[in-house]
Amino acid sequence: MATLVLDRAYFVNVFREMLPFVDEQSEHLQKLDSEIGDGDHGINLTIGFREVTKQLDTIKEEAEDISSLFKKVGMILLGKVGGSSGPLYGSFFMKAGKDVTGKEEVTFDEFCGMLINGVEAIQHRGKAEIGDKTMIDAFQRGVDVLKQDTPEDPVEKFTMFVEAMQEGADSTVPLVANKGRAMRLGERAIGHKDPGAESAWMMMEVFLKQLKKVASA
Repeated sequence: MATLVLDRAYFVNVFREMLPFVDEQSEHLQKLDSEIGDGDHGINLTIGFREVTKQLDTIKEEAEDISSLFKKVGMILLGKVGGSSGPLYGSFFMKAGKDVTGKEEVTFDEFCGMLINGVEAIQHRGKAEIGDKTMIDAFQRGVDVLKQDTPEDPVEKFTMFVEAMQEGADSTVPLVANKGRAMRLGERAIGHKDPGAESAWMMMEVFLKQLKKVASA
């Protein structure tokens, strides 16, 4: 099977689709966050990706490579998204592009490496582990899939990645929170899904949808 190559246009299309995604899911994420957090997770992501969309055409022209594209998106999220999700998602995108400096396109394996690096940045910043009821419960399970040698088919593998992340988000429901705002609730957080874990797998599903388009082209 030919190696799947993802060019800068793929990533631009992903970032362009993020705003419709967060707009559609904003109410759902708001509800989750209102149960155990500040209730602003959905609107914060909408504000962040609205600014990304507003600047995307300029970013596309100014970014000399995929690394620069990710860095600029990460910086916008860092500056515009409130709460803990701004620094975490901002760090995720900035670190994800770090190892692809000078590249106009990446292989699927390199793309997986980008995501793994991004998750490491989230862990470094938030100090969370699996079981703490955070987005790491979703991301780490996904990373475990990306690090496997199989399956070889990129779409199949990335589908498994997103599915593992979704399962990770679902696994936060019975947990007591050890990090973030929900930590102050103690056992009252049990029975509620972590909004960050939910938005994490959903965001990666946007990457998956665009990946399927590239693979079928």
